[in-house]
Amino acid sequence: MISKGCEQCAEGGKLVLFVYGYCDQRDCFYCPLGENRKNVTDVYANERKVEDDQDVIEEAERMDALGASITGGEPQEAMERTTRYLSMLKDEYGEDFHTHLYTGITGGRENMRRLSEAGLDEIRFHPPFEQWGDLHGTEWEDILYTAREEGLTPAFEIPGIRPETEFLDFLDEGAADFCNINEFEMSDGNYRRMQEKGYELKEGHMSAVEDSREEILEVMGDHEKVYFCTSVFKDAAQHRRRLKRMARTVRRPFDEVTDDGTLVYGKTWADPERFEALGVPEEFYTVKSDHVEVAWWLLEEMIADGDLDEGEIVEQYPSYDGQVVERTPV
Repeated sequence: MISKGCEQCAEGGKLVLFVYGYCDQRDCFYCPLGENRKNVTDVYANERKVEDDQDVIEEAERMDALGASITGGEPQEAMERTTRYLSMLKDEYGEDFHTHLYTGITGGRENMRRLSEAGLDEIRFHPPFEQWGDLHGTEWEDILYTAREEGLTPAFEIPGIRPETEFLDFLDEGAADFCNINEFEMSDGNYRRMQEKGYELKEGHMSAVEDSREEILEVMGDHEKVYFCTSVFKDAAQHRRRLKRMARTVRRPFDEVTDDGTLVYGKTWADPERFEALGVPEEFYTVKSDHVEVAWWLLEEMIADGDLDEGEIVEQYPSYDGQVVERTPV
């Protein structure tokens, strides 16, 4: 089973809103946050550091977002901020703008009510690893029913450390709507701690952990309400599709969108009047303060024909900062 939030994520349509970097769960050796996100109060919309609310809206517009995922740190540790952003996004884009939130604490009824009133649709709980298998009869069971009573869709989202059938019990009992299992990964933020615990990278993989997938799929994979999200899919599909959405939204008529979601165009330092003299249609180029950007194929033709002396082909990300991937002299 795949939830609406996951469907949108798979399409690259989820704005990732990181609202708060602190978390009171100190023993999560697998926490993937890097130093720029861990224990900070900064807000990020996708990779963009947020200076004001308009930055969040601009980033949503840039990617033609279908919804937003709220993450941290721990979003419930910053409820005023979390609920304000939820309300802002719902007010801006309407009730169909789907929102889900990741949390590692229960939070209680008041928080569930506040999140629901602010516009949260779906809440994904990640109980502490050391409590897996002993969640029934605790606050973790109670919060699932409480969240539903307050109008939220309760679910689990857990790292694929090991199989745990208790999560299947919660699904069968109707307490949770689904359980997402993320392939266990090593990152810059947790690599040292993971190695100390004896985990190693799977051969041929950049982040997936050895021996974490097969047993989980064997025990839990056949359940209709369990979805296993691989590291390859997250990196190669979700991220790339989000870039493609951005690229299609921000591209100029002469920009080419690649399969990786980057933009390709030509750049030259020729006098803009040269383009006018040659009769180049305006939709094929734009004049900047100290250079001209032009369709890459046209730049190649003009240099080959002797109309221009030099230039380069630029490939860059469609993100707000326009990070350049590669420059190729022509």
